[in-house]
Amino acid sequence: MTTQRYRALALQTACHAVNDHVDTPAARDAINESIDRIHKETIAAKRTIGQDLRLVVLPEYVLTGPPMGEPLPVWAERAALDPDGPEYRRLGQLASDADVYLAVNAYETDPHFPDVYFQGCVILGPDGRRVLHYRRLHSMWTVSPHDVLDRYLEIYGEDSLFPVADTEIGRLAPIASEEILFPELARCFAMRGAEVFVHSSSEISSALLSPKNVAKLARAIENSAYVVSANTAGVFGTALPPASADGSSKVVDFRGSVLAEAALGSSMAAHAEIDLASLRAFRRRISMDNLLVRQRFDLYAPTYARTSVHPVNNIDGVPERSHFREVQASVIDRLAADGII
Repeated sequence: MTTQRYRALALQTACHAVNDHVDTPAARDAINESIDRIHKETIAAKRTIGQDLRLVVLPEYVLTGPPMGEPLPVWAERAALDPDGPEYRRLGQLASDADVYLAVNAYETDPHFPDVYFQGCVILGPDGRRVLHYRRLHSMWTVSPHDVLDRYLEIYGEDSLFPVADTEIGRLAPIASEEILFPELARCFAMRGAEVFVHSSSEISSALLSPKNVAKLARAIENSAYVVSANTAGVFGTALPPASADGSSKVVDFRGSVLAEAALGSSMAAHAEIDLASLRAFRRRISMDNLLVRQRFDLYAPTYARTSVHPVNNIDGVPERSHFREVQASVIDRLAADGII
């Protein structure tokens, strides 16, 4: 049975990076310390907000921070989680203890692609089990399933690219970090029924309306969907100023209205009610502002079909970090030659 109304929390919590830890065991200890802290914060938030808190979204790479130039095998060993490993089991226990759906973003290993890592989004249910597993498709510095697409589809199938979890709190879909800037991604999820986008981010926050904050409103309006967007409360342990990625966690409703938003620092302020009944009624209205049902995809399909931007299957084995920059440079050169940019 669907829970028509409940509260969702974009938990703005600190990220303690593992880049400078002396070895992999020390990094793993730090990851477990972060899980302990987030467990306590989630339980305390549930106690304070109320038992109708059913969805908690964590920030991007909150357990490790981002790689800062490490070779791919080094970061895979130090910071990437085994999809069936102990860290995910502990996060599943967190979801169970709090009786929430927990959206997590982390770097992951994959036995089919040794010595590289993907950036994964996982949603864990109140029973502690995984209800959704997604690998980020648009990334500047991390291997994407698109980079190894033929092999990835052979192993995991086409449904792995745009998974939507049909749960008692609605149909949930993940968006990782800057993927909020790609409207096609959110649209593909919406066309598979997504009602709530869980957006794990670690982004530069500003008093100005940043590109990502514009995009959060736009994706909500375009798709008549909620956006629950969690940013880090600072990234500590790197050379970057730690408060750069701090603030602006928010909940946006299906009309593009910001229902709640956090300021700076660790915070549970970004929580609000998700009203599935109102969302579903809105999607079924005959009106000009029902943009989702006014789409004419047949008009767009030929242009997309004949235009290739980023090359598919461009990685074989373990690339150097310079590979990602070189690929983007080649795309710019080709699009410029074709008169597209």
